[in-house]
Amino acid sequence: MSLSRPAKETRQEVDKPKRYVFVLLDNFTMLCFSAALESLRIANRMADRELYAWKIIGEGGEAAYCSAGTGFKLDGDLDELTRDDVVMVCGGIDVQAATTKRLLGWLRREARKGVPMAGLCTAAYSLAKAGLLDGKKATIHWENQDSFSEEFQDVELTKSVFVVDEKRLTTAGGTSSIDLMLKLIADDHGEELANAVADQLIYSSIRTDQDTQRLSVPTRIGVRHPKLSQVIQIMEQNIEEPISPSILAKDVGMSTRQLERLFRRYLNRSPKRYYMELRLQKARNLLMQTDMSVINVALACGFASPSHFSKCYRAHYDTTPYRERGTHAARLSI
Repeated sequence: MSLSRPAKETRQEVDKPKRYVFVLLDNFTMLCFSAALESLRIANRMADRELYAWKIIGEGGEAAYCSAGTGFKLDGDLDELTRDDVVMVCGGIDVQAATTKRLLGWLRREARKGVPMAGLCTAAYSLAKAGLLDGKKATIHWENQDSFSEEFQDVELTKSVFVVDEKRLTTAGGTSSIDLMLKLIADDHGEELANAVADQLIYSSIRTDQDTQRLSVPTRIGVRHPKLSQVIQIMEQNIEEPISPSILAKDVGMSTRQLERLFRRYLNRSPKRYYMELRLQKARNLLMQTDMSVINVALACGFASPSHFSKCYRAHYDTTPYRERGTHAARLSI
């Protein structure tokens, strides 16, 4: 199947394919990379001509390994690009360690030329660390949002599946690479081609930058009770300064006892216990993804003292915050 060319397209644009340069970081997520690359390949096939070209590079220029352990042969090192290129940095596990000084210097140098920069999955961290997202809107995988917002307060972090802010593009990871690429293909060559690519990918629900990356609260917890969902949403938005069950109950128009019964019935735990688990989950993310002190992690998650935090953490995860961080660091160094 081939598609007609949009009338606005010039002969020069047809003859010269747009080149995407994929930068594979250590432990990158294969899905975010392959989803973006396959979208470009299929666009060429559907148009029956080379609209897009690509190059795969990384530090050292030899090979890069994804988080599943598979190695990819690279086309080159972090070499100089042209202003017409589009950089796609592909992140994954422990993106902090993969964001080296050399990578940061290269990103800043190429950005000064006006090269568009995209951070796929966790690679928004790399762009932010290079200072390329200051004053911009951005997104990152939901699991990394807590640590990102703590470290980069000059970035307007959203929960969208992808964000395009001028020459800075970011995605939340996973299949959101497809959504971003379909938008870019549609901008370049029209909705007809983008829809044809989506059909080939068996991608029946194309998301926009207005769609959020996480499932709704009712879907996530498997319960469709409006007041329960409302309370959980309030809890998730108030981790640093927890709200008492009595105030939560009042906010949704019920008694504290009714709220207790609601949580027991649907989630088999008290509101207080559920809230504690949310706070401890955020604390665990911060311990593993940032270099924040344990004291600051405790404060960011609503604990008045490190000793109380450590006691609660150990009761839930069967280890202390200090040991958790040390074990995580040792596992990554293997």
